[in-house]
Amino acid sequence: MHYNKVEICGVNTSKLKTLSDEEKKELLDKSKKGDAKAREALIDGNLRLVLSIIQRFTGRRENMDDLFQVGCIGLIKAIDNFNTELDVKFSTYAVPMIIGEVRRYLRDNNSIRISRSVRDLAYRALQVREKLTRDLSSEPTVEMIAKELGEKKEDVVEALEAIIEPVSLYEPVYNDSGDAVYIMDQLKDASSDDELWIEDIALKEAMKKLSERERKIIDMRFYAGKTQSEIAEEIGISQAQVSRLEKGALERIRKQI
Repeated sequence: MHYNKVEICGVNTSKLKTLSDEEKKELLDKSKKGDAKAREALIDGNLRLVLSIIQRFTGRRENMDDLFQVGCIGLIKAIDNFNTELDVKFSTYAVPMIIGEVRRYLRDNNSIRISRSVRDLAYRALQVREKLTRDLSSEPTVEMIAKELGEKKEDVVEALEAIIEPVSLYEPVYNDSGDAVYIMDQLKDASSDDELWIEDIALKEAMKKLSERERKIIDMRFYAGKTQSEIAEEIGISQAQVSRLEKGALERIRKQI
């Protein structure tokens, strides 16, 4: 597998390597000292993480090979910039870095374009409309919005109509002193919050390090909603053993997360 042109089609992803926290720390220390083989081992050992992240973007009809390559760029940046002296897990640092790289790629390769001046005017018009709606307790007219903005009515209408068309979430909608605001920055979906999603990835990675019996107990206990007695009867051990295995598994998961 080459990092200048990563190919994932036809690759059995289940055979990708995974590294323990201890292995990651050792390889990161070596990589910081210029060990090229350690750096390569870190990349290989975290490709599964890249795959987990780009799966979030599968509904965008993007080429998965391209997204994987971009994700790997983010992974490499994370490896090269990670501060081993901080008490932070590498995955906690790498996940936002990889997501950011993919977002930049999607934003920069977006085919839909609206002029910056029109976007700026539309964004300001929406803000004024919201303000006037609060002040007047009713929907303001376009004339009122235009007057508040000091703009021509026709220009305001054109700007508002322009953003009715489908626009990428990664499209800049406003630019103030060089700081771009993207459409996605104005939206929030509690069900797919980045922090919750990152925690979900961390939980899944921690679950993989449990034994088969421990995973089964956690699945039955917290996902299937079964009692310890029901689990004990089903897998043929005592309730005390189920309780002990469950407690140990949860403790290891907490340490991983």
